Amino acid sequence: MTKYLIKLGEISLKGLNRKSFQARLINNIKEKLLPLRADVKSQKGRLFLSTEDDDKQRIEKVLSTTFGIDGYAECRICKEKTEEALINAISEEIQNTSYDNTTFKAEVRREDKSFPLSSYQIACIAGGVVLDKYQSAKVSLRDPQRIIYIEVRSEIYIYSSSKKGSRGLPVGTSGKGISLLSGGIDSPVSSYLMARRGMKEELLYFHAYPYTTDKAKEKVITLAKTIAPYLQGTVLHIVSFTDLEIQIAKNGYENEKTLMLRAAMIKAADLLARKRRATCIITGEALSQVASQTQEAINFTSSFTDINIFRPLIGLEKQEIIDRAKQIGTYETSILPFADCCVLFSPKHPKTKPNRDKLTKSFESLELDKIIEEAVENRETIYIKANELD
Repeated sequence: MTKYLIKLGEISLKGLNRKSFQARLINNIKEKLLPLRADVKSQKGRLFLSTEDDDKQRIEKVLSTTFGIDGYAECRICKEKTEEALINAISEEIQNTSYDNTTFKAEVRREDKSFPLSSYQIACIAGGVVLDKYQSAKVSLRDPQRIIYIEVRSEIYIYSSSKKGSRGLPVGTSGKGISLLSGGIDSPVSSYLMARRGMKEELLYFHAYPYTTDKAKEKVITLAKTIAPYLQGTVLHIVSFTDLEIQIAKNGYENEKTLMLRAAMIKAADLLARKRRATCIITGEALSQVASQTQEAINFTSSFTDINIFRPLIGLEKQEIIDRAKQIGTYETSILPFADCCVLFSPKHPKTKPNRDKLTKSFESLELDKIIEEAVENRETIYIKANELD
């Protein structure tokens, strides 16, 4: 039997709706572990996962990519709540790790107040077990190199190696959104960050073959699969914008092309959101990073929907976004040299402070609504499971 103790973070701060957040997290964990059969139970600020499967690599991948988890640890269980049994369990726990010339401490959480030993007494017992076996070890309460964790509950749980989770809120607790996904660095990070706040997301990619190659499309599919574990699985919608780009290139002004394209993307996202019962749009825009992301440009493109647009990267600088992309594993794919339709459609001298009313008239003169509707209606849809890469 493999057993993990799971620490809850922000969920613990919730009030009357804490149980619903916790139930969603339990469901998300079990869903991602399928076809493994796992039992997940709650006990006073902790979850305990039990499974007969010993595929620890897979279990820990699930736990590390599931939002709502502050930390987790494989633990040893002492079912018999006696001092002798406790000493034996601690001895077994320290067998595979050397404490020679090492500082350590015991950290005790005693939820079962009926247990006769106090937290201090338990810590002393643990210290004695270590010092009996490793005479060169030293206790350090302030800055130990190793920590033995002991939690006294319905059973006694002992562990000495705890790993960090992704924190945040369980996916599915904050509604549903349509996230614009390009082949760049920013948009996968924005999708990740909104999922971390509990948002369930479907992804939207605009393809313009032959101006964008199938390599660019494959790149986006790879990105979607990379972030899918964090998103609790997702749906990738691929919308062809070739006809739309031709129409803009033929009838639009050169320095307005990018803004016309961005406005069309927001209109398409709005249409898809209504079809898929989503209540917001998510973009990877960062203020003033490029010409189409100035305050004036964002004001213009935002005017083409009346549902919420979330921009989780809005105040970040590029290096912060790159660092996060490396952390979640999307960076190396994002920098592959296969440009998306936005890059290929960029004018040499784009407008940076556009007049909203003038640009709205320009957009309306292009008569793109029917093209957008047909493109969304004829989209390609790919369903990606949370464990797609397993």
